[in-house]
Amino acid sequence: MATAACIDKKPKGLSVFEKYLTLWVLLCIGAGILLGKLAPGLAKTLDGIAIYTGGAPVISIPIAVCLFFMMYPIMVKIDFAEVLQAGRSAKPVGLTLFVNWAVKPFTMYAIAILFLGVLFRGLIGPNAVDLVKTPLGLDLAVGASYGVGKVVLVNGVKLLEVPLWRSYLAGCILLGVAPCTAMVLVWGHLAKGNAGHTLVMVAINSLTMLLLYGVLGGFLLGVGRLPVPWQALVLSIAIYVALPLAAGYASRKLIIRAKGEAWFQDKFLHVLTPITIIALLVTLVLLFSFKGEVIVSNPLTILWIAIPLFIQTNLIFWLGYVLAKVLKLKYADAAPAAMIGASNHFEVAIATATMLFGLSSGAALATVVGVLIEVPVMLMLVKICLKTQHWFPARA
Repeated sequence: MATAACIDKKPKGLSVFEKYLTLWVLLCIGAGILLGKLAPGLAKTLDGIAIYTGGAPVISIPIAVCLFFMMYPIMVKIDFAEVLQAGRSAKPVGLTLFVNWAVKPFTMYAIAILFLGVLFRGLIGPNAVDLVKTPLGLDLAVGASYGVGKVVLVNGVKLLEVPLWRSYLAGCILLGVAPCTAMVLVWGHLAKGNAGHTLVMVAINSLTMLLLYGVLGGFLLGVGRLPVPWQALVLSIAIYVALPLAAGYASRKLIIRAKGEAWFQDKFLHVLTPITIIALLVTLVLLFSFKGEVIVSNPLTILWIAIPLFIQTNLIFWLGYVLAKVLKLKYADAAPAAMIGASNHFEVAIATATMLFGLSSGAALATVVGVLIEVPVMLMLVKICLKTQHWFPARA
């Protein structure tokens, strides 16, 4: 996760926005539901201003702009020079990469299938369906089947009708393949972790995401019978990861060269932070204006999604933390190594879910539930770390 966290070598504690993120999301739920009642056509009109292929919307232009401005401020804060320091902390870096990319995506899939597809399926609605975007690059006829979905025509637009619980599963999968690349610096700071190691992992995870996010996400979505064409994944990664990453890297270098590091950290990032916040909140309000009816009719929907996400977060944290102890890492490296996998880069997950399945999809809703539980759960894990420092040697 990222939001307003400044990625510099002197991380601060939580800002007011970050500290009360759960409250802001709850307010967005209320505002979105109210907007859906008072102006039901507004969100649909904005989402409908899109690039179409074969009669199906591919990219919603207003939402794409909003999501870009949610992502760019995160990426511009990343100092990729820190990657060069990775060799100095090979053991914690290797542990983090293993947990983030070889374990976390698959445990998320397994836990989500168990709870959403088995235990909670009857509560979600065994016959409940969701309307999502048709796959990019495929001109499917109305009535055609694709994965577990069926192409239907809604108000002249082709959409894919899929089981609702599988749409929620897709959102969980996208969260599971998006390890935190920014705000973990704040969690590490609060837990008295090694800021240098955390900086290295922020940079390495951002680069690794370019290579593995689409591969693992596409594979697991296919296993979950919601296959996504590779063209759609490549386009999504290009727009919401590669483009803001490249823009952030280039603008960071140019601004620091012209104005200096101090001006960049104290002035530029200070002005940029509200843009991230506004873009995120606008996206959430629009999303909940679509999903207000679902939440009102079944208010426990968010709980059904939150439970597997909560279990996954704790499982990955404890796996990383215990392995760090087995590897005899010092506490300052163990804490951030465990928390970087436990936390999620929900901005990327929201952007990808919106791109692939639509702003009104259950997949997008599931990624937002990740936002809802992020801060309270991670603060709980920070307290656990602080109380268990004595488990680790003072020096590795």
